[in-house]
Amino acid sequence: MKKIKAAALAALTAVSLACSGAPAVSAQPAGQEGVVKAWDAPANPPLITRTGQAQEWVNQVDHKTVLSYNVYSPSMRRDIPVAVVPATDAAGNRVRNAPTLYLLNGAGGAEQNQDWLKLYPVKDYFAGKGVNVVVPQAGAFSYYTDWVKDDVASDYVNGPQKWETFLTKELPGPIERVVGANGRRAVTGVSMSATSALLFAQHNPGMYQAAAAFSGCASTSSPHGYNFARLTVNRAGTPNFQTVTPEMMWGPMNGPYNRYNDALLGAENLRGTRLYISSGSGLAGHPDQVSYLLGKGAPMPAAQAGAAVLQVEGGVIEAAVNKCTHDLKAKLDGLGIPAHFELRNVGTHSWPYWRDDLDKAWRTTIAPALGV
Repeated sequence: MKKIKAAALAALTAVSLACSGAPAVSAQPAGQEGVVKAWDAPANPPLITRTGQAQEWVNQVDHKTVLSYNVYSPSMRRDIPVAVVPATDAAGNRVRNAPTLYLLNGAGGAEQNQDWLKLYPVKDYFAGKGVNVVVPQAGAFSYYTDWVKDDVASDYVNGPQKWETFLTKELPGPIERVVGANGRRAVTGVSMSATSALLFAQHNPGMYQAAAAFSGCASTSSPHGYNFARLTVNRAGTPNFQTVTPEMMWGPMNGPYNRYNDALLGAENLRGTRLYISSGSGLAGHPDQVSYLLGKGAPMPAAQAGAAVLQVEGGVIEAAVNKCTHDLKAKLDGLGIPAHFELRNVGTHSWPYWRDDLDKAWRTTIAPALGV
């Protein structure tokens, strides 16, 4: 059964689990930036954490349509791998003075071979759209936040975790100068990083013209939201999935720093940012059926096992996300802050829905906000 389930997850790209006051964590000064370094990713690829095999996204790096860089983070004192799809026009020529879209991976990210470049045709979709796409290829199970504990040690989380500092202070200036960007930005997150995308926009008013959050939970300081985060960060721990906790990340539940990182509580700071927010109901849709998976080439045993995982595990997770999303909609409606909500009657916590979301978010929200 384990082999069948593993095959099913591989065939489906499986299910990615998701899961104010002044900040209590010190951050790098706003003027301290990262250092962008040339990197031949196919020749020196990063590895999938548990298998030791090369991460598959590097196979797309051709140094023309997909670029790879290591960016040194002063706050984390290490290089962070970053993939870039540079802006092009309809004829395929590089475009300067273009805006930038930051795509944040979900919980397992590139370290589990579950990143945007692996699971979505990023290069092809954004070809000719006149936007730079930047994908940080590290940060699994981190919530892309600044952690209160600097000496966490696990397979996935090691040393200082200052992801918000890196992604909002250290990375944008240098990487945007490399690609010749124009300073207009959007940020998009999925599952775990949907929370991050909202928080980046809240903590940095005016920095992003648009933010999109697919199947995430804005609330993090309530018992529901905090324990949802626990399910995510626990997966970074070994061997018993309890050695990495949200207390290491945000301190105690409902404490000042946890509340600072609660996107529901900080919703007022989303005013002025164009928003796309989505979730399914948790009920199975067409992509969660055996017939759909068979049509994608999965053998019958894998399709049956995969559909069960999607409908049960993915359904439960998305039902929890759906509550979070409706809470956020009520809050934004009460504040008079407009947002495009995509509330599906069906849908589990899985990639087919997020692929559709990126297209809808681009057309309805991101492209208009960026002026492309």
